[in-house]
Parts: sequence; C-alpha cells; structure tokens
Amino acid sequence: MYRSLDDKGITGTAEQLRARITVRFRDSSLSKVAAELVELSRAATVRATSIIAPNTTLRAGVYFGSGVLLFISLVVLVRFSPDFTAFSFAQFVEILDALINIAVLIGGAIFSLVTFEGREQRSRAVAALHELRAMAHVIDMHQLAKQPGHVDDAIHPDVEAMSPPDLTAYLSWCTELLSLVGKLGAYYVQDLNDEVSLDEANELEDLTTGLSQKIWQKIMIVHQARGMA
Repeated sequence: MYRSLDDKGITGTAEQLRARITVRFRDSSLSKVAAELVELSRAATVRATSIIAPNTTLRAGVYFGSGVLLFISLVVLVRFSPDFTAFSFAQFVEILDALINIAVLIGGAIFSLVTFEGREQRSRAVAALHELRAMAHVIDMHQLAKQPGHVDDAIHPDVEAMSPPDLTAYLSWCTELLSLVGKLGAYYVQDLNDEVSLDEANELEDLTTGLSQKIWQKIMIVHQARGMA
C-alpha cells in the first residue's frame, strides 16, 4: 500500500494546493498553473497506462516470426529428407548450417520487434516527462519577478506589490507545485522497467529540487528582511 505512488493521493494533494492558492491569489496566473497541474494529475493513471501499454501488433509479429522460424526449420528438414538410419556427419553439418542461418536471420528480426516495443514505451515516457519539465520551468518563471529586495520598486511598475507574508506564501506554493511535478514524473515511470526513462524521471526530480532550493533562498531573504524591519 505504501510502496508505490498513488494517483489519487497526488490528485488530492494537487486539488488542496490549488484551493489554497485560489483563496489567497484568486485569478492569478499561479492559480491557473495549479489548475493545469490538477488536470494532469487526474489524467495521470490514463497517461501512465498508455506509457506501459503493450503493442499487440508487435507481439503478434513476434509470435508470427517464431512460427515462421519453426515452419522453415521443418521445411528444411523435409527438403533434405535425411536418412536417420544412415545419417552421415557431412549431412548433419549441412543441415545444421542451414538451420543456424535461418535462426540468426529470423531470430534477429524477432529480437528487433521485441526491443522496438521497449523503445516505443520509452519514447512515450520521455515525451510525458518533457511535458512536466516544461511545466516546471513555467512555475519557475512565475516566481522570477518576485524579487524580495524590490518587489514594490518603481523600477518594476508591472510587478504587483506583495506583502512579506503574501510573498512567502506565493514562493512556498511554487516549491510545492514543483514537488508535485516531480512526483508525477516518478508516477509515470514507476511501473516501467527502462533505465533511460528512470534516468529522465530522476533528472526531472533533480530539476524541481534545484529550482525549489533557489526559491527557498528567496524565502530566507524575505524572513531575514522581516527580522531586520
């Protein structure tokens, strides 16, 4: 029960976070980003299922290829019509060489089909993770203009003046949104046994953690400024 991520838990957390942001910053861009993240979390199960979904066409090709390999092997045996009562070594080598060539050619084709399904799943996983990576950067963009040293400076008239408590809450919720983005990425690949996809998910987690650390530095500056005031 507690050994894997649960989509309902992620969705519930995202909805609570969106509600908190909406109450304090109604109609803000950050609340809209939070709403988008809620929609992604609600569709997480469908997305994760589509990532690991088997390709029935490819699997049918594998089964067909295996059947062809067996059929051709039998045809070779019938064609050579070996006389097992007087089976010579030369005849054995000839049949073995033909079977090996057939096995290598068709076996290679079957192996390519099997690995192609894994590559296809990897491609879907990487595409989903790149979407989350873009969202992480969008969240980071929302906090870039919120500089604690001059949020109400006349040099930046386009930046809404925010009180220290509001600024702290805004920045804190940015870090929570980033954390949810990382958790969604981990959920997408938790049932996928692919090293490249797992590495991509870990890189996404590293990205969101790094962005959160920079935001927390801002929060600490705000706290220090309030203490000095």
